[in-house]
Amino acid sequence: MITECGNRYLTPFHPKRIPHYFTDVLVIGAGVAGMRAALAVDPRLAVLIVCKGELQASNSWYAQGGVAVVYDPQDRVDDHVHDTLEAGGDLCEERIVRMVVEEGPLRIRELIDWGAQFDRKDGRITLGREGGHGRNRILHANGDATGRELVRTLHERVRCRSNIEIWEDTFTIDLLTHDEVCRGAILWNHRHGRTLVWAKQTILTSGGCGQIYRETTNPEVATGDGMAIACRAGAELRDMEFMQFHPTVLYIAGGARHLITEAMRGEGARLIDRNGYRFMADYDPRGELAPRDVVAAAIVEQMAKTRHPCVYLDLSHLDERYIRRRFPGIAAICEEFRLDITRDRIPVRPGAHYMMGGVTVDADGRSGVPGLWAAGEVTASGLHGANRLASNSLLEAMVFGARAGTGASAEAMKQEDRFDVPPIEGPPVPPSHEPLDLMDIRNSLKSLMWRAMGVRRDPVTMREALEDIGRWCGYVLPRQFNHPQGWELQNMLIVSRVMLQAALAREESRGCHFRTDFPEPREEWRKHLTFRCPTTPKVVRNGPPVSES
Repeated sequence: MITECGNRYLTPFHPKRIPHYFTDVLVIGAGVAGMRAALAVDPRLAVLIVCKGELQASNSWYAQGGVAVVYDPQDRVDDHVHDTLEAGGDLCEERIVRMVVEEGPLRIRELIDWGAQFDRKDGRITLGREGGHGRNRILHANGDATGRELVRTLHERVRCRSNIEIWEDTFTIDLLTHDEVCRGAILWNHRHGRTLVWAKQTILTSGGCGQIYRETTNPEVATGDGMAIACRAGAELRDMEFMQFHPTVLYIAGGARHLITEAMRGEGARLIDRNGYRFMADYDPRGELAPRDVVAAAIVEQMAKTRHPCVYLDLSHLDERYIRRRFPGIAAICEEFRLDITRDRIPVRPGAHYMMGGVTVDADGRSGVPGLWAAGEVTASGLHGANRLASNSLLEAMVFGARAGTGASAEAMKQEDRFDVPPIEGPPVPPSHEPLDLMDIRNSLKSLMWRAMGVRRDPVTMREALEDIGRWCGYVLPRQFNHPQGWELQNMLIVSRVMLQAALAREESRGCHFRTDFPEPREEWRKHLTFRCPTTPKVVRNGPPVSES
């Protein structure tokens, strides 16, 4: 399918008028996927990692649940593969699933060798269980701070590598392309303004797009920039209708929408409605341990039945000391709102959590644009299908980060040790416009997407939303901004429009995509939807085969 992306480059630039920086491999994003990719690059090559905010601002840092991996001798690769395929709504690529699951234990052993401290009992790593998993296979660190431990471990490893440099608080405006090849990126930060970074190979690990929703677990930086810049550069986007909603997000007026990890239900927490009724058995025999799409839909249905804005997690029947030790982070957050997680009901409701779609990549993280690789949430790798199995995201980030880094390194090593500055120039500066209230448009977009592209979707609301976003795109995308707030909004509009187009096209319900007019899956829709921008030149495809509509 074709989607409008506006100008090829969001900002004007001329190679003779702004600074240049040269590196062998450019990594855009500093979460688990980005740092693992950088570590896979040959030490003889120069690597530059750039991240939009601080290192602690990524989705990886906030990941609570853990890492799913076949670590118990009693567990089997086939079982983990089966659970992943079952959760994915018949859209996972089994070859990719098996590859990731088989390589998972190796990546975990690497982390342990590098100093990662996973939770142990009597000297042995403890394994938890979450929704959709048939066995205990979830590794945790510091109770509910697994992502932080992985980021800490990888960051310390990166700091020991003299060939790797990190630029924090640096916004990637666009990828640079010449002759249909990615040549680096144009970046912006407060220190240097706009900078052209030329790279032999570029790895995109910029994360997801949860901030296009009013209710989300994602940090402020997750505005879909990587998906938008890749699309403008000629890359293919796939499966953009599949946004996963985490079932249990803390719902307190005035408070941030903190994730309440699925591991709580794995430890025995119960979901109850406003009347104290434990309702999950009415929707699925697996109860609270059903896959995320099932639990999220059940919560929305129960909220409608009881006419109440949330449901509740109840842990009052569990051992108090163990719960406080197991979930110290969540306990501290709830205490700020005078909630005792061992006694009080925790108000929760679904929130946008993880994008299954993104840049189409092959098994090595190679995109359809030569010179551009990608890993992590910014991609559609084939692992998650229509609904991600709990705790498979950090696993994917490590496996595909390592593969993308290895592949990009091998390609960079083949290239001459010289850099050319091709005649790339940004668009001319247009006449000045009346100023826009960017925050007003942004808030309107987030509310609109929550109504139209939430857990339950109907065609009338989606079409109206697409019309509204089309109008906003008409006067926002042509503008040229000189700050991240404007570029973020443009990227959010592009990604939102593609998501709505995909959701309207998929006339069925599958995984986390639920349409009220087509409530069941349909065999003819067991295929992928792909999108490209029409303003970009034809791109050589070397990624995995997909079914297009």
